Order: sequence, then C-alpha cells, then structure tokens
Amino acid sequence: MNQQLLQLVKQQLGASPTNVTELSASGSNRRYFRLQVNGTSIIGVEGTSAEENRAFIYMAQHFEQKGLPVPHFMAQSDDGMCYIQEDLGDMLLFNYIAEGRKTGVFCEREKEMLRKTMQELARLQVVGAQNFDFSICYPQPEFNERSILWDLNYFKYCFLKSTGLDFQENRLEDDFAALAHILLQTSTNTFMYRDFQSRNVMIHDGKPFFIDFQGGRKGPVYYDVASFLWQARAQYHPDLRKELTEVYLAELQQYMPVDIAEFHQMLKHFVLFRTLQVLGAYGFRGYFEKKPHFLQSIPFAIENLRGILSEDKGDYPYLLEVLRNMTRLKQFQEVSVRKPLVVKVYSFSYKKGIPNDDSGNGGGFVFDCRAVNNPGKYERYTHFTGLDEPVIRFLEEDGEILHLLEHAYAIVDESVKRYKDRGFTNLMVSFGCTGGQHRSVYSAQKMAEHINRNFGVEVHLIHREQNVETLFPAER
Repeated sequence: MNQQLLQLVKQQLGASPTNVTELSASGSNRRYFRLQVNGTSIIGVEGTSAEENRAFIYMAQHFEQKGLPVPHFMAQSDDGMCYIQEDLGDMLLFNYIAEGRKTGVFCEREKEMLRKTMQELARLQVVGAQNFDFSICYPQPEFNERSILWDLNYFKYCFLKSTGLDFQENRLEDDFAALAHILLQTSTNTFMYRDFQSRNVMIHDGKPFFIDFQGGRKGPVYYDVASFLWQARAQYHPDLRKELTEVYLAELQQYMPVDIAEFHQMLKHFVLFRTLQVLGAYGFRGYFEKKPHFLQSIPFAIENLRGILSEDKGDYPYLLEVLRNMTRLKQFQEVSVRKPLVVKVYSFSYKKGIPNDDSGNGGGFVFDCRAVNNPGKYERYTHFTGLDEPVIRFLEEDGEILHLLEHAYAIVDESVKRYKDRGFTNLMVSFGCTGGQHRSVYSAQKMAEHINRNFGVEVHLIHREQNVETLFPAER
C-alpha cells in the first residue's frame, strides 16, 4: 500500500489501518486493500490512471444519488490516484452461484439472486443514465465504431493469430466493418456497464451491488445482457438464459419502450461481439501475461462460441467461417468443458480381487452376490454363464437375485441422477460372486442395461473373468 493511500486514510478516519489485506484484482491492474481502521472495515484502491479513477468516483456518486446499489464513495487523494470506499464484504455473485456453475443446475436461491441482478441492471442502465455526464467516461464517452473495431482487433491480434489459423486479413476486416455497422444500428441514451458479469456483482445484505463499472459509457442495453448471460464460466443453461432475459425485459419495459423481436435479433449480434472481445482479453491476459485464470477460461468461451455459431446470422459470412474453423482446431477439440457421465459396470470373481478403478475416483459401488443361490453348484450349469438362457431362467425363477437387483437399482439410480446433475464424469458399479461366471455376470448385465435405458448415459460393461466387454452408447 502506497503512502498516498495511507495518508488519505489518516486524514479521513484519524488513524492508520491496524490491519491491511490486499485483495485479488482479477484482470485489473488496480490494487484493492481491505483496511481495518478504528474497528471499521473499508476498501482502499490504488488506480493506475487519475482519469479512470475520476470516472469511477463520478459514477459511484451519481448512481448512489439515484438510489442504485453501488458502494459508497468516501474520499480520494489529492493526486487522484487513490480513493477509499465502503466495504461490501467478500461474497461475489460468482461465488454465490458456485454450485450452480459447477453442476449446471441452479437452485431457487441462486436463480432468485440472478433475477434480482437482471432487474437492477435494467434500472442502472436507464435510471443511471438520467442527467449523467457521459463526457466524464474513460477512455471513451460512448460505444462507437472506433471502440468496436478496437475490440475486434484485440481479438484478432491477441487470440486469433495466436492459434496459428490461416485467414485472409482483408476479408476478415471487411466483415468486422459489417458487424460494426449492425451493432451501431440501434442507439439508446442508456448507460452501458461494459464489463457486467458475476465477478463484478457483490452480494451484500441479501442484495446485489455493482462494482468495477469505471469502464462504463453511453451505449446500447444489449451489450450488458450479453456480457452477463454469456459469461464464459457461468455456464447458464439456455432455459435459464431465456428466463433471465424475460425478467430483464419485463423490468426494462418499466422505464422505456422495448421492441421485443428487435431486442432478441440484436442481442444475437452482441453476444457474438462480446464473446470475441472476451477471447481477446483471455488471449492477452493468458497467453501474454501468463495469468492462469484466463487460460482456464478459454475452453468455456470456445464452448459458448460453438453454441453461438450454430445460429447462422449470414451478415458477415467470412468471419463466421473463420470462427468455425478456429473452434475445430485440435487444441480446442481436445478440451471438453463438461464431459458426460460414463458408467463402468463389472462382473468379477472375489477369488481374483475387486476390479481396479482406473478413473482415480475411488471405486464406486461393489455388490456381493455370493448370498444368492448359486447355479454353479449344479453340474448342468457348469458350462454356461449368466448371459445364457438356462442360468437366467434358474436365477429369475429362484428370485433371490431379483431382490438384490431391486435394492441395487435404487441405490445406484440416486447416484447416477446426482452425478449427472453435478457434472461428474465417472461412476463404477461392480458385482462379485465366487467364480465371476453366473450370478455376478447376470447382475452386471442387468444393471448396465438398466442404467443405459433409464438415464441414456454411456455404459461400459466388463465381464472380467469371461473376457467379454460391451459398450452401451449414450443417447444422442
């Protein structure tokens, strides 16, 4: 923490901090500190640009006057390079919805906070723009062709060229111009947050608060919706995106007229544009600045891009062709954001030991079939296995194996459901008996068929002692 910030704290609060903790700044070069002073926690900020700080401070004060959820600004240093503000705590919306992001299944508590955030976004964009002096914005007062082409070239030079993909630069520039023309067709007198995503929303007193809006400017409302709902690592399901868009539009219509059809049409173009801007940032921060968080986010953004490219916009064909070729590159094909669940089902002989789990996840379920009446003790079944009709008839008429499987199905079904919901990729189920020939083979076969039929997941069935393997493919 520099001397200017320390002096500012002393001047405003009459004492030096008793405890200083530097906070993560993610993609920013600004430095943030949590300062304990006289039993009160505040946030101290060291900026890299007095003009950027000036923009943030103006915005924070303006938004607070409008009753919008932003941190309270307290004071700034004489040189304009440092300031202090209210401490909103530690809970980022990104972390608040962590379970949903990991599993793809968002609970009602998470959804409700996302709804509140989208409603507050609409208020910020319209109410926040009222009597707002956009000339204070840094580095640009409004969303214009120059800023669009900056971001598109940011993508080209910091990401696309680094992939090694061959492309015709003049044709790409022509389509950049075409995309820019479309993005500028609709102009609204609204505030564009620009980096509106769940890492820039704090949860405080059960409500969303906005931070890091210093890059905001006058611009269309679509950009922030695209930024938030298509955030690379948020992994919102299309149905949830649709719901949150509807919530947002209902709130937006309280403040301004909205052509719903036009909104959805324009949003598609802004989603593509924002995704390219994000990839440019990931390329610069990851490839050039070697920040691992951004490198780890690239596969998620590429997966988003694949979904976007599935809708043919046709207005800039060469750009779309280049992007499709880029997503097919080997380095992106080999990375799966969310791999599907694969279940392995084994039959085995206890004499030769329980099968090894090669996934590294610990082995899953092992069911012991040895208490079931054993057809192997009868000579006429010696040359059959649990796949053959005489053994199947014996076991099913006896009935003991059916009771075992009924309980096994109930236990395994619950795990398959939860594993799918939470994005787990491996589950192992094994059935053992004395020789690995009759009871365990029958049970493993039935379990594999049951899982594939009821859940549609890929199942690898291995009858280890019989040296028989069967693949049940996932439903497409």
